[in-house]
Amino acid sequence: MKSSIAILVVDDEEMMRTLLSKILSREGYKILTAEDGVRALELLRKEKIDLVISDMKMPRMNGFELLKHIKEEHPGTGVIIMTAYGDTYTVKDALLLGADEYITKPFKSYEISLVVERAYWRLLSSMGKTAPQAD
Repeated sequence: MKSSIAILVVDDEEMMRTLLSKILSREGYKILTAEDGVRALELLRKEKIDLVISDMKMPRMNGFELLKHIKEEHPGTGVIIMTAYGDTYTVKDALLLGADEYITKPFKSYEISLVVERAYWRLLSSMGKTAPQAD
């Protein structure tokens, strides 16, 4: 089932993209990465993406701008926002703009797995769908 779920990881830090890719690939998800919001939107227009995990502070297009574009252009795509520890105003604003979940940095690998799973199930239930069946 998880292999049919495509996740786009958006972060300007290569180390964070690599870390999240490794964690989520081990879980069985299909992973794509982008270094900023502009590149993320290019990928969203070309690929079927189920979930986006995005950092908030990035060059060219920040996480808020990316979130707005995703909710307008790709309303069926879930969004998880990553933010620095203790930045509660950012989290509130992101949730008000339509983010499905958030996670604060630093996080443990099991925490990101739980947040992804929760966001995906919430997205499915809001769309009245069921999880894809295994081949």
